[in-house]
Amino acid sequence: MDDAKSQANEAAQAETGAALARAAAIMARLRAPGGCPWDREQTFDTIKRHTLEETYEVFDAIERRAWPELKDELGDLLLQVLFYAQMASELPRDAGRFDLRDVAESLTAKLIRRHPHVFGDVQAADANAVLRNWERIKQQEKQARQTQARPAAPSLLDDIPRTMPATLEATRLGARAAKVGFDWPDSAGLFAKLDEEIAELMVEVEAKHAANVEAEFGDLLFTLLNLARHLQVDAESALRRSNAKFRTRFAAMERAAGGADALHTRPPDELETLWAQAKARETPA
Repeated sequence: MDDAKSQANEAAQAETGAALARAAAIMARLRAPGGCPWDREQTFDTIKRHTLEETYEVFDAIERRAWPELKDELGDLLLQVLFYAQMASELPRDAGRFDLRDVAESLTAKLIRRHPHVFGDVQAADANAVLRNWERIKQQEKQARQTQARPAAPSLLDDIPRTMPATLEATRLGARAAKVGFDWPDSAGLFAKLDEEIAELMVEVEAKHAANVEAEFGDLLFTLLNLARHLQVDAESALRRSNAKFRTRFAAMERAAGGADALHTRPPDELETLWAQAKARETPA
């Protein structure tokens, strides 16, 4: 039985490899002379926004439990990897050229290296131990990558990308600083900090200092994201759920008012009443 299962797994892996190879060959054809004009015009920079959009579409399919759609959206996300890898294979050799095989081999080596409790003799009793090992290995990798061009005393925050979504960057910064004890001891301190940040923001709003308003609003958001971290709430997921809730309630308002155009004729107090009615009709979570 085990031999039959092993053979079936090997056959499935071979089929997966063949399917990826076909997809990569199609991507190469699209970028080759005589291929697709649009694909040939794209660069690393022009594809970035598509990668972000496809990632959010994956999130949307997961949240709606739309599994057939998720399969298609993951394919679109995989296309981004194939696109980047193909463009990288077209770079000059002295510019750091690599291809899809290099990407896969790099990932394989990283997975093995960062899972010594599976592929080595390191012990990890639970998920927290796994995460501690992961962070320790990441730090070792970062130190190994350092060159003379990097600062002599690198920061613990250096490997947190500045280009990731700001909400995620703020969460990562707060979590990394917490590893050395620079953090609020509990959520109570963060609630107090929120009051402080709101007061500072109100001062700048009243003074009508646009630049300072932006700065204080940023501080308020940063504090909120750290509160989410302390409460073990995924801020992105929480906000997306609130967005979906707002869509549902607003659509109910439109229906109750007789259509979207009818909302324009309703005074603010009636709009508030329609909102309260839409909220009251919701099924409790």
